[in-house]
Amino acid sequence: MASTVEDFLSKRDEQAIVEAIRQSETRTSGEIRVHLEHHSNKEDALIRAQELFHLLKMDNTKEENGVLIYVAVDDYKLAICGDAGINKVVPPDFWESTKDAMIAQFTKGNFRDGLIEGVQSAGEKLAAFFPWKHGDKNELPDEISTS
Repeated sequence: MASTVEDFLSKRDEQAIVEAIRQSETRTSGEIRVHLEHHSNKEDALIRAQELFHLLKMDNTKEENGVLIYVAVDDYKLAICGDAGINKVVPPDFWESTKDAMIAQFTKGNFRDGLIEGVQSAGEKLAAFFPWKHGDKNELPDEISTS
């Protein structure tokens, strides 16, 4: 069986998304990751995203400002999970507009564009609260993870 990334995205699509993550992270100390899997083992995508957030060690960033964009491809589920540092400073529905924009692209079959739009939106929102400072280091991998 091919990996989720190969099923859902071409190699070129994957590279474009990783580049969007890298570009977004040049404006913020925040960390953005994308995780894809075929099926969520949870009814609620946000609960699964929170599990993966911990498994991917995204809760180990210095400023607690990691963001995970999670997609269960075959289940048509999407969640965006932010770390404690982000959740302290933003309203509860902070990620809804990002999710809505992604879903609008996904329903048209534009998975690459939807993920890029989500990454860029997350980057803009992170930059507003966690702007890049001299000496900031990339604390997490930029590659798309899968399970």
